[in-house]
Amino acid sequence: MMACYCRVSSPRQKIDSQKAEIIRWLQGCGIASSAVQWFEDTETGTALRRPAFERLQHAIFAGTITMVVVWKLDRLSRRLRDGVNLLAEWCEHGVRIVVVTQQLDWHGAVGHMMASVLFGLAEIELEYRRERQAAGIAVARQNGVYRGGVRARPKRSPPGPRPSVPVV
Repeated sequence: MMACYCRVSSPRQKIDSQKAEIIRWLQGCGIASSAVQWFEDTETGTALRRPAFERLQHAIFAGTITMVVVWKLDRLSRRLRDGVNLLAEWCEHGVRIVVVTQQLDWHGAVGHMMASVLFGLAEIELEYRRERQAAGIAVARQNGVYRGGVRARPKRSPPGPRPSVPVV
């Protein structure tokens, strides 16, 4: 059976664009999106302990999943070591990995090397994002506007008549 895996880093983000691209790929291959098993996570890619990902792993090692389709390789992991080990384990179990945005064959030495480079880039991107975030926090602290990770309150609606809410 084929599995499709989507991941975003937080519940505030949406999986819709990843899913749409995967569905478009499936349709191009003549595969109905209802014919695959979907796994979706709203967790960081820095750890492999994610609910849907763990279910996917279980299905792979049980032998029910033989192909995994993802939008981008970094959806599986943002860590070089985890990603390379993951691909090696899946390939040893005969799982075919399709990355919709990066049309490469991940089997064999060259495929593993290419995956290592891409996972390495994902890890670098993660570190750069953290550096940019830290720099932004430092400037906000200096300007006295840093709230310690507390989200700013939404803007108030303009004054005027407010809809009445019936009291029950």
